[in-house]
Amino acid sequence: MSNEVNRRWLLASRPDGAPVAENFRLDEAEIPVPGEGEMLLRVIYLSLDPYMRGRMSDAKSYAAPVPIDGVMEGETVAEVMVSNNPDYVPGDIVLARAGWQSYGLSDGSGVRKVARGSVPISTALGVLGMPGLTAYAGLKNIGMPKEGETVVVAAASGPVGSAVGQIAKIRGARAVGIAGGAKKCAYLIDELGFDAAVDHRAPDFAEQLAKACPDGIDVYFENVSGKVFDAVFPLFNQFARMPVCGTIAFYNATNFPEMETYVPTLMRAVLTKRLRIQGFIVYDFASDYPDFARDMASWIEEGRVKYREDIVDGIEQAPEAFVGLLKGKNFGKLVVKVGADPVSS
Repeated sequence: MSNEVNRRWLLASRPDGAPVAENFRLDEAEIPVPGEGEMLLRVIYLSLDPYMRGRMSDAKSYAAPVPIDGVMEGETVAEVMVSNNPDYVPGDIVLARAGWQSYGLSDGSGVRKVARGSVPISTALGVLGMPGLTAYAGLKNIGMPKEGETVVVAAASGPVGSAVGQIAKIRGARAVGIAGGAKKCAYLIDELGFDAAVDHRAPDFAEQLAKACPDGIDVYFENVSGKVFDAVFPLFNQFARMPVCGTIAFYNATNFPEMETYVPTLMRAVLTKRLRIQGFIVYDFASDYPDFARDMASWIEEGRVKYREDIVDGIEQAPEAFVGLLKGKNFGKLVVKVGADPVSS
């Protein structure tokens, strides 16, 4: 390890609209040395997620922005290399917010050990991690699907959306997925067992969605907003529920002129249809994690929940992959393989 360096992506500037390559800077630094109570982590997998776009901005939000010249924020699966922390030993595989870099330090706060089991350790960043918990908790606590109801989810081929649809089916509901392109829509039906899938790129998207939901929509799990929500909105049944965990259609927007005339119509529907629209951050439901971990592991083992990973090789690919994520170019949970995986190799 003495000849290695810590390669890390820094935030070079804040984007105006969609992020571009110039907003990132690849830096090389010495591998940090852990102090008292700390451990040195070697990053194996880095998760890329839409929320990172918000961290690049300095607008007020639920979390602090990444500072200029700071390491980009991100959750990772990493190997403990050196430990001065009594709870961890070299060789442990952990889930930690080490960021976009090949090595990081941690004092153990917010760190969780990752079991070596029948599924890849990278799934701790996807179906068995934050995206899976987002789907599980948002559907359980806000969506609350009943048997026979129709659940619609946007970005349905992604890590959150795919889990939402499959959990809805397990709960006895009808699952309708919205995705971009025929290949993703076919995946939802043929591989994941959705009842219907609609391509949001189709010119008659709204008409296709209405046909796929002949009895209206009882639960809409919002990951996208924009024109997708425009098509969903007229189909809401009375007492429909809408968990909101993402609005990726607007993440790069600099203004919202279409919203100036939309609010009265929306608010009237909220009143007359008694809609429940609730935003949430996954950590609002952190107490659900033990139930989620048990249920999701069981469903995967039983074949009731399937998952797909989109793994990009090399930390140097992270910015391009992230920009592509915001455009819907990924197919499955987007993960960057930063270093050697000691479990699968």
